[in-house]
Amino acid sequence: MLIIPAIDIIDGKCVRLTKGDYDTSTVYYENPAEAAKMWCDYGAKRIHVVDLDGAKNGYIINIKAIEDIRKSCNAEIEVGGGIRDLKTVDLLFDMGIDYIILGSIAVYDREFVRNLVSQYKNKIIVGIDAKDGYVAVKGWIEKSDIKDDVLASDMKEIGVNTIIYTDIKKDGMLNGPNFDSITKIIKTGVNVVASGGITTIDDIIKLKKIEAYGAILGKALYTKKLNLKDVLEAV
Repeated sequence: MLIIPAIDIIDGKCVRLTKGDYDTSTVYYENPAEAAKMWCDYGAKRIHVVDLDGAKNGYIINIKAIEDIRKSCNAEIEVGGGIRDLKTVDLLFDMGIDYIILGSIAVYDREFVRNLVSQYKNKIIVGIDAKDGYVAVKGWIEKSDIKDDVLASDMKEIGVNTIIYTDIKKDGMLNGPNFDSITKIIKTGVNVVASGGITTIDDIIKLKKIEAYGAILGKALYTKKLNLKDVLEAV
């Protein structure tokens, strides 16, 4: 199972939010590249990077910070947040980013997703951020009328191989993930990377047992409730 440390960026800084609320932003690193290098040195094989400003505004903003992260370590880098056109996708791939995460655009423009998957195959990941079982969009600010498992099934039909699933109510709360919802998404047949609320080694082991493809770790790492080396050893 993949263990993926998260780096969320606002104003060029590495931050964590609670339940996706931008007003709860806590800065952990002024320079996100320092965090990326640290996680790589601990043994991370992939880093999860989200441009939160980009997600909110609909176009990528923290491109310099993302470029610095790419230069700072040899791990695979996946990037999401405001990626809604081919120009941005090409820019990131040309920069050496390994995987692109599509969010809101997967709700609004299935054909765009289909075309990217046709061109880039498994390099395209879709992030499904859910609140009460419904997909949230535009940096988690708006809730759509689309069920999370329905979108996952639709993405599988398009050819998407991997879904990053986040329960927004669990994100940053440090009280465990929503195993029922994660299991529901896994049953659609896609590879599921779980995100939101993962706090203990037991959470990790349980995710592995239900055959989650990976786990994204955020606040639990930054607040030292989890040690990345211990997690990597556990899986």
